[in-house]
Amino acid sequence: MNDWLIAVILGLIEGLTEFIPVSSTGHLILAKDALGLTDAGWDTFIVLIQLGAILAVVLLYFQRLWLVATRLGHDPRARHFVLSVLVAFLPAVVLGVALHDIIKGVFFESPKLICWSLILGGLVLLALDRWPPKPTHDDAMRYPLLTSLGIGFFQCLAMIPGVSRSGATIVGALLLKADKRSAAEFSFFLAMPTMAGAFAYDLFKNRHNLDLHHGGLIAVGFVVAFLSGLVVVRALLDFVAKRGFAPFAWWRIVIGAGGLIALALTGR
Repeated sequence: MNDWLIAVILGLIEGLTEFIPVSSTGHLILAKDALGLTDAGWDTFIVLIQLGAILAVVLLYFQRLWLVATRLGHDPRARHFVLSVLVAFLPAVVLGVALHDIIKGVFFESPKLICWSLILGGLVLLALDRWPPKPTHDDAMRYPLLTSLGIGFFQCLAMIPGVSRSGATIVGALLLKADKRSAAEFSFFLAMPTMAGAFAYDLFKNRHNLDLHHGGLIAVGFVVAFLSGLVVVRALLDFVAKRGFAPFAWWRIVIGAGGLIALALTGR
C-alpha cells in the first residue's frame, strides 16, 4: 500500500480514537501490524501525529483556556485549575521519561498484550458504566488537587498500549467520584500537556532518524488527525452524557477479541 495512503489511514485512526476510551495507540499499533509496517519510523510517526489531535482540543477550548490565562494573576480559581492539571500531569512525566525505552522497545512490540489490555479495559468500563460511584465532582476545572493527582497516577497505566490514556483518566476520575461528563472533559485538559510532552520527547529522541519523506508523511497524518479529532471532541461530551461509556467498552472488547483471533490464526 502507498505510504501516503497509510499516513491518511493512521491519521484518521488517531483523530477518531485519541479522545475516546478505546486506546488510540493500541489501535494504531494493531493497524500497523495488520498493514505489515516493520519500519521503526512508523512508531515515531504514531507518536508525532498526536500533535494534530492536541491542537484540535486547543482550538475548541481556546476561549476558555485564554480566559484562564488572562486571569491567572488575580483569580484563585484559574490558578487552581492550572495547578490541578499540572499535578495530574506530573506522574506521567516522571514515569514516562524513566520507562521510555521499555515502553517503546517492549510494550509497543506486543500485539497480544494490546489485545488483552483492550478487553480488560472494556470490562472495567462496562462495570463502571453500570455501577458508577455516586459523583461528588461535576466541574472539571474545580477538581480537588488530590483528585487530580489520583487521576494522574491512573493515567500512567496508559503507558501500556491498549489501556488508553483517555480510558485510564476517565476510569480514575469516575472511581474518584467525578461525573461522566466532567471526567471526559478533564481527560481533554490533561491530554494537552501529556501528549505535547510525549510529542516533544519522542521528536528529540528520534531527531536523527527523520528525513524529508518522513516529514511529509507526518504532516499528512497530522492534518488528518487534527480534522478528525475536531469532529470527535465536538460530539463526545454530549454522547457520553446521554449514552455513557458502554458503547466504547463493547468496541474495545470486539477489537481485542478479533485481534487475538487473528493472531491465533496466523500462528502468533
